[in-house]
Amino acid sequence: MQARTLPSQRGWAWIAEGFALWRRNPALITFLVFGYWFCLLVVAAVPLLGQVLMSLTMPALSLGIYNGCKAVAEKRKVGPEVLISGFRQNLPEQIKIGGIYLAGTLAVLGLTALVDGGILAELMLGKRKLDEATADDPLLTASLLVGTLGSTPLMMAYWFAPLLAGWGRLPAVKAMFFSFVACLRNWRAFFAYGIGLLLAVLVPGMLIGLLGTLSPILSTLPAIALPLVFIPVVFASFYVNATDVFGQITPADEA
Repeated sequence: MQARTLPSQRGWAWIAEGFALWRRNPALITFLVFGYWFCLLVVAAVPLLGQVLMSLTMPALSLGIYNGCKAVAEKRKVGPEVLISGFRQNLPEQIKIGGIYLAGTLAVLGLTALVDGGILAELMLGKRKLDEATADDPLLTASLLVGTLGSTPLMMAYWFAPLLAGWGRLPAVKAMFFSFVACLRNWRAFFAYGIGLLLAVLVPGMLIGLLGTLSPILSTLPAIALPLVFIPVVFASFYVNATDVFGQITPADEA
């Protein structure tokens, strides 16, 4: 499965094209995205095994969002039930991807614990509150750097993996390998994409803050509307960049 190498300007285009895709069916894509988060929160609330189950089901649930975006892009009518459609697409490998991602995340947290004695891990697991003394601890800053460096390749390996396993029927390890290589080849486009997402948050946020100084009441509505639009657009842009990098993702025997 060949990944294209795209120019950096495609990273900016992914955001605009994600917004255009969301506009085709904002109700469905918004429902899928927030339904995804709701399902993960419900699963995470399961005693003892919640965090593990959340990681294992996350790839299949995210694939449901991609299936919904694909239907919208192809102008097909689907209902909210498309959110769970990913559980019917190579589920064993989806679970493996979630398990590998969980193991990698725990390994990265273990590395940070060697630096800060477990401060970051406790913060991430909700066992410690971020107070002023903790925030000013130089060890926490160092562990954040280690965590960022460690989690970046893990995120690259996960980025396209649910799609490659679900639509391309690849084994989990192979899907994560191809995902990592695809992200590495397109680091320029992803860098521009990250900058674009940052600006998409900062600029409206600054405008809302300015509006809030004039009238807190007037700033309330856009402050609520921004995440309701921005988060689904970001997820729609995930679909856009996947199809841009890989084209039509199909198994080798169907390509």
